[in-house]
Amino acid sequence: MHDTLIKNVKELVPLSEKEVELICDAFKPRHLKKKEHLLQKGDPSNYMRFVSDGCMKVYSVDEDGQEHILQFGISGWWINDLYAFLTETPATFFMQAITDSTMFQVHRDRLNQLYDEVPMMDRFFRIKTQNGYVALQERTIRSMSDSAEQRYSEFVNRYRDMEQQIPQYMIASFLGITPEHLSTIRKKMSNQSLS
Repeated sequence: MHDTLIKNVKELVPLSEKEVELICDAFKPRHLKKKEHLLQKGDPSNYMRFVSDGCMKVYSVDEDGQEHILQFGISGWWINDLYAFLTETPATFFMQAITDSTMFQVHRDRLNQLYDEVPMMDRFFRIKTQNGYVALQERTIRSMSDSAEQRYSEFVNRYRDMEQQIPQYMIASFLGITPEHLSTIRKKMSNQSLS
């Protein structure tokens, strides 16, 4: 049941069989129906979460009720309101299932115990946090310097599987453009590939 999670951890750090058992015991499954929220703005963000199956989104809503997607998560990805988790402050984002999804989550207190029981987990999350920070900086720089076409092309290249699972209006929100603009970009790219 925890195979995807353990494979993800083992990509970065070695684990003994006993350590695998401890991790499996610590991470509890959580099943979500399509459109079900896992986290609401203002809630405590006390869990580290891994997407085992399905597709999730992390988003905020502005004063005009406009949704702004910060992150998607598909099978094999970690997803969270990491700032709220690390600072132990109320969540500033919503987390919602785009499709029926299964998560594995561990409470902050149990994770801290796990760091003592499985020291490689401390190293694993340090590497994940560093990689996440680098990815966020790259995305910020791209949003300031790349055209919408370039950002969409990068999205398709990087998240090919994800693009098929996510409604176009959500991809547009993630890219910071309107759905109509995304439709125009997709038509243009389709015409270019045909010629």
